[in-house]
This record gives sequence, structure tokens and C-alpha cells, in this order.
Amino acid sequence: MTTSVSDYQNQGGGGSQSLYDPDFVPDAVKTFVVHLYRHIREKNVYEIHQMYEGSFQRLSERMFKESPWPSTEAVAPYVDNDHVFCLLYKEMWFRHLYARGNQRAESWDNYCSLFGVVLHGVVNMQLPNQWLWDMVDEFVYQFQSHCQYRAKLKNKSEEEMQLLRQYDQAWNVYGVLNYLQALMEKSQIIQILEREKEGLEQFTANDGYDYNGGSNVLKVLGYYSMVGLLRVHCLLGDYQTGLKCLAPIDISQQGLYTIIIGSYITTIYHYGFANLMLRRYTEAISEFNKVLLYILKTKQYHQKSPQFDQILKKNEQMYALLAICLSLCPQVKLVEENVNTQLREKYGEKMSRMQRYDDEAFALYDELFSYACPKFITPSAPIYEEPIVNYNQDAYRLQLKLFLHEVKQQQLLSGVRNYLKLYSTISLGKLATYMEVDESTLRVILMTYKHKMHAVNSSGKIISNADVDFYINEDIVHVMDTKPIKRYGDYFMLQTLKFEEIIGELDGVKVE
Repeated sequence: MTTSVSDYQNQGGGGSQSLYDPDFVPDAVKTFVVHLYRHIREKNVYEIHQMYEGSFQRLSERMFKESPWPSTEAVAPYVDNDHVFCLLYKEMWFRHLYARGNQRAESWDNYCSLFGVVLHGVVNMQLPNQWLWDMVDEFVYQFQSHCQYRAKLKNKSEEEMQLLRQYDQAWNVYGVLNYLQALMEKSQIIQILEREKEGLEQFTANDGYDYNGGSNVLKVLGYYSMVGLLRVHCLLGDYQTGLKCLAPIDISQQGLYTIIIGSYITTIYHYGFANLMLRRYTEAISEFNKVLLYILKTKQYHQKSPQFDQILKKNEQMYALLAICLSLCPQVKLVEENVNTQLREKYGEKMSRMQRYDDEAFALYDELFSYACPKFITPSAPIYEEPIVNYNQDAYRLQLKLFLHEVKQQQLLSGVRNYLKLYSTISLGKLATYMEVDESTLRVILMTYKHKMHAVNSSGKIISNADVDFYINEDIVHVMDTKPIKRYGDYFMLQTLKFEEIIGELDGVKVE
């Protein structure tokens, strides 16, 4: 691949013809690619990881902050023109500078070649899990980004429109899904995870690495492809299929998805969002709670990570989603005390206003959903006929409409829940009087409450989201007794965290 300087400048880069020459390879880059190539051939995963996470980031920051890395053709002679290494280098090249125009198509072609080698060739190497996760993560991100770019047709130049027509198969939704599905199936990762449950495999215990001289690339790519499929289906609004793709991974246990913080956050964010949209509120609350507690404890260790800003953004989005879940299903007992404290600081006032279900409440649901939801996509190809219109917001508007319709249906549930909390038994007539409706309408409201507070889980079983449950016998509503379990451990952990913060602040104080 040869990238002209004019291409780069048109893509918003900061280089100029005198500053960037794609065929010039600085000594530092020569040293980097030679050593990385040698470590990959020797399967030295530790050194590969150090160079990928450390050296590549430092060189990018120091030498290529405003320009691309040298072209693949320029570095190829220093790595014996190794085809697979050049594909890996090019994958990092595009990730460093994911641009517009024809480079979107070139990036797609490189992924096709790279995954083609993994699926149909012999890849005898071990790569760090972080790199393999980044491949899948970037693959889905570039697909999402291309769909958004393609949907904004207004104000595009004729050259850009021509490129879209010319490369109309690049980042095709079927191609993206097929590659992720093929990686999952060819790796036999589902069978590996099944055998691991029977004690016949050590996949998770070995962090996915093969210590018998084999390769981890296909297996780990197949594993992370399940997360990629969940993410793609969430972007498409197909939550059932997304959760079905992730089903082989036991979310209740540690796994490869928890080893990389980016993978852990991405998995739980999309898993929780899908469950929220399917009304499985308690499942969403439990998982959001776990990952938010994890971030609360560990975020200080990731401050120097290039993904730190993304970690913080997803952290804030998940607090917003947790606020939505708890407003629709007040199961506060599922939330750890320190997470709940953070939540109340961020959204306590808004959550109390969201309980009213008036116009202001709907505006708040709209605001939080719009801030925290994924960037939904329309996968279909654009229509180039006049009049040219933007349709990049269509999928988002549809999902927002469906969500607010669900909120609207629960308008009366907050009132009936508040009355039921006050009684152990109450007659239908008395409750109808309090609710200012007739008895037949009250029965409809109570049936709606039962329906909306129950959902079907991934196994097809009906599960309850209700914090207050009841049954009716001879026109008397009997409220089930649900006493919250006191969590002494939560309080202890909260105080420990506060103590660690104080110690950290004291360590930073200079005593003269």
C-alpha cells in the first residue's frame, strides 16, 4: 500500500510533503520492526506484548503524532518480506491512522487478507491477547465508523461519492458478520469452552495461550469474535441474536474477556444494554454493578493506558444506563454501596425526577438514553439519487422511539408500586380509590405490572424483575414480603477504599 501525501492531507492529517515520506524508514522504526519480527518468530509473547503496548505507543507519540508510520512496502525488506508480518504491520498502521476515502477500502482489504490467512492458512505464532482483542475491536469499530460515514451523504464531494460507489462492497454487513462467524466456527471455541467445563481443556487457565508449541491466534480471535458479534448485533438493534452469540461465554465467571479491561468493559456494556432493551433489568443491573465496581477499584492503574479516556467514557455511560435500569426497576439491593454512592452523586436528583413519569421525566429518559446508547447503524447501502439526504440518525431515532414507548407503557407502574410497598394486604376497591381509577382499570394496571416486571431469559425461562411482588385472592391484593439483605461487606469495602484514597493522598504530600 502506498499512501500519497495529498491523500493524507485530505484526510485531515497534520503532515506536509516536506515532513512525510512513506518510503523513509527512521532507524528507530527499523529497530522496532526487526525486533518485533524476531520475537514473533520466536513466539516470545512477553516481548511482543512489551513492544506492542510500549514501544509502538511511544514511537507513535514521539515520531508519528501528526503523520502515518512508514508504508508497509518500505519496512518489508527489513522483515524478509514476510507476508503475515506485513499484514500485521499494516493492521497497526491503519489503526494508528484510520482515515477517510479510499483508505477505508484498503483497510477492509487488509482485514480480509489477514483473516483469510488465519482461517485458511497456517499461522504458527503466538500473539498477546491484547493485540488479538484490539484486532476484533478495531474491525468492528471501523465497520461502525464506515456505516456512519456512508450515511452522511450531504455535503460530500463528487470524489467521495464516487469512492463510495466504487468500493460499495467494502465493510458490507454480511462480510463483517461472516468473518466474525467464520473465526468463531473455525476456531471451534464453543467446543473448547464446553470441554473446559468438563475438565478436559485448560483454555481459560492458560489465558488462551498454547504452551505445547502451537498457536493461540485462531482460538483467541474466535473467542473475541463472539464479543464482536454481540457488539455488531447491538448496533443493528438485534439484541436477542447478540446475546445468543455470546451465550457460550459464562458471564458469571472470569474468562478471557475479563483479562483485557477494554474487552471486559465492551462485553458488559453491550451485554447490559441488550438486557435493558429486552426488559431483563435485574440481569443488566447485576452486570453493570460488577464492572462499575471493578473500574472503581482499578481505574488508577490504567491512567497511562492509551484507552484510559475510553474507559472513563464507558464508565460514565454505564452509570447512566444503571440509572435508567433502577428508575424502571428499583432493585437497589443488587447494587454495591460504593457504586450506589457514585450513582447518587451523578444521577440522584435526575432519578428522583424520573420516577414521576411526566414530560420532564420522559425528557430525562431521552437524555440519558441518547448519551449512553451505542452508535446505532443502518447497514444498507446509500441511495445516491436526488435528493441526497443524511440517514445516519435513522437507526438511533428508531431505537429511542422503541425505548420511550416502553417507558410510556410503565407510566402507572410507579404509582401502584408505591402503594403496594405500604401494605401487606389491600382490597382492590381501596387500591382503586387511591389510584383514582375503577376496579376494571386497576386489574389492567396490575396485569401490566406483572407483565412488565417479568421477562424471558436466554434459556426461555420467565424471570421476575419485581422489587414488590403480589398475588390476588378473592379481590384482596396480597403483597409478598421482600426484606432487603443487609450487606455488611459492602460497608467494609467502601471504608477500605476511602482509607486507600487517604493513604494515597498522604503519600503525595511533601514534608519539608
